Amino acid sequence: MNAHRNSIVHDDQRLRAAQKVTMTGLLANLLLTIFKYLAGVLGRSYAMVADATHSLSDIITDVIVLLGVNMASKPVDEDHAYGHGKIETLSAVLVAVSLALVGAGIVWSSLVELIRALKGDAISRPGWIAFAAAVISVAIKEWMYRYTVLAGEKIDSRAMIANAWHHRTDAFSSMATMLGIGGAIMLGEKWRVLDPIAALLVSYLILKTAFSMTAESVNELIDGSLSDQEKDRIMIAIKAVPGAMNPHSMKTRKVGGKVAVDIHIEVPRDINVVKAHDISTMVEKRIEGIFGKGTFVSVHVEPAKPERHIA
Repeated sequence: MNAHRNSIVHDDQRLRAAQKVTMTGLLANLLLTIFKYLAGVLGRSYAMVADATHSLSDIITDVIVLLGVNMASKPVDEDHAYGHGKIETLSAVLVAVSLALVGAGIVWSSLVELIRALKGDAISRPGWIAFAAAVISVAIKEWMYRYTVLAGEKIDSRAMIANAWHHRTDAFSSMATMLGIGGAIMLGEKWRVLDPIAALLVSYLILKTAFSMTAESVNELIDGSLSDQEKDRIMIAIKAVPGAMNPHSMKTRKVGGKVAVDIHIEVPRDINVVKAHDISTMVEKRIEGIFGKGTFVSVHVEPAKPERHIA
């Protein structure tokens, strides 16, 4: 993830961008799912029907993401001092889990087809309409992935990025279906087994992506710290503030698309409260400069030890 280089995007802009991209994906998935189901039935392709079911799961995840970003955009209130950002993270977990279930389903159906082939059962020859549907699906889903992931990175939305990968895994699934259907049509009956074999390979990529996204989002839900690189940037920024010394006891975590930082600093013993407050305010602004407006920053001020001097 980028180090929140674009997190200065305001909450209302963030919500509008997320709604626009997710609604576009939802409409495209709906039309694509209907088309692939028709192509699968008319083209007598079990693989295309399974691929259409995969696209149907994308509709569900689009709805999950849409609900998540809307709920996460609620402002801070009396009962939620850090806002509602983790609702979005939770929706990312739900997307990743649904992705894992889809991958497991593809594994199961592919193994069933392979067992049938090994037993000598004939796999039906699909029609060209199923092949055409797979080609169209690959192109549309890859475009949807690029469109969604760029928007997700711009507004720093983990749920949208997770959903983007759901689009890409659907493109992988359609690519495997395309190769399997194409091989079954052009290479003869004995090569129809290519479809379930390719699907197994794709399911591995799907499951790997799902587990990675789940681990990252769960780490955020249990208040995992920021990366060492991000924490180093915080320390460098604080040390550049005149009068701020010995930053320590730093605690960091993510709250949806925002960051929370708790830090202790020392200030000269002989300055008054007003000056100490000015120094802590400058520290807050420097940290906000890294992660954007809306960053949750808490600075605890302590008197420096007598022997400590300002560098």
